[in-house]
Amino acid sequence: MSDWKSWIGLGIAVVIALVAVLVVVVVTSVAARLTARRESWARALILRARMPYRVFLLVVALWIAVHLTLPVAVPLTTVDHAFLIATIAAGTWLAAALVSFGLGLATGRYRTDVADNKRARRAQTQIAIVRRLASVIIVIIGIASILLTFPGVQAVGASVLASAGVVSIVAGLAAQSTLANVFAGIQLAFSDAIRVDDVVIAETEWGRIEEITLTYVVVHIWDDRRLVLPSTYFTNTPFENWTRHSSELLGSVEFDLDWQASPSEMRERLEAILAESPLWDGRTGVLQVTDAVGGFVRFRVLVSAVDAPTLFDLRCHVREQLVQWLHETDIAALPRTRIQSVDPASRPREGAPSTEPIGLFTGTREAEERASQFTGTMPVIDPDHT
Repeated sequence: MSDWKSWIGLGIAVVIALVAVLVVVVVTSVAARLTARRESWARALILRARMPYRVFLLVVALWIAVHLTLPVAVPLTTVDHAFLIATIAAGTWLAAALVSFGLGLATGRYRTDVADNKRARRAQTQIAIVRRLASVIIVIIGIASILLTFPGVQAVGASVLASAGVVSIVAGLAAQSTLANVFAGIQLAFSDAIRVDDVVIAETEWGRIEEITLTYVVVHIWDDRRLVLPSTYFTNTPFENWTRHSSELLGSVEFDLDWQASPSEMRERLEAILAESPLWDGRTGVLQVTDAVGGFVRFRVLVSAVDAPTLFDLRCHVREQLVQWLHETDIAALPRTRIQSVDPASRPREGAPSTEPIGLFTGTREAEERASQFTGTMPVIDPDHT
């Protein structure tokens, strides 16, 4: 009968614990929702920490209830150990969520949808790396804490620490490339070599830095492909960063035209095209003749824009407008190939000395004698006279 009473008491304690957890969750949820109506950070906190917070409360409440009312027949040490492991796991989850929330809140303070977003992109890149490092460290501490709850692990702790030097050397050699990428990722985050949303040329591909992790970098290429490169690529290989200090860029458009093309008229037309285009930032708009040899004259147009995508569209727009203008107003300036006919009087006259090349075995007496050495009759030796 006493055993039944003990189990009934355990059940009642568990129900009380669940009711207490439910009340606490309801109260905190109402308070968080009321705060979320006025503050945006409260909504982010609810999304990040709601589930791990509830799990942590549930585990702790059940542990207290079971510890106080567990029947004597059940070994309390084993149950307490299981609840301790569950509490450490739930606490690790909650700590990681809170750290992620705090760093996410810091990220939201730096906006990238403004004209001068260099500082914001650098801060977001560094915060993203710190968030990943913090999550890894919290998980490692949680796993180590769980392992240390086992007496056997505590007993071998001293020997593990004694052999840590050898283990670290072996692990370093085995994971050399992985560790190199990790350190390269940290270096990229804090050296400001690249930032999230930077425009780069990597592996002859043009795109934006979409994500920087501890081991790899994702480049969003202009045609919506993703180029995934190891972090060491950006520390060991030269690459182009078009937004290192600012996003403004210069671009060129080149034409090979006829000698009759007028630079002054093309320059006037270029000025009119740029004045009407919203893509031009007003900094640079130059037309120059950079070469004039052979049958063509090379015109180069330099224009500027606020960023790489706008510059690409501006170059295409200028090229199309100038080509259309040439077709409509200056056909003579279009490139052409000239052919010069030869006067028959300038051709070789009859009786002129032949210009045929002299061969090795024909054409001269010496050459014919040389040929006879290979084509004459060969002497036959009679074996009876030997």
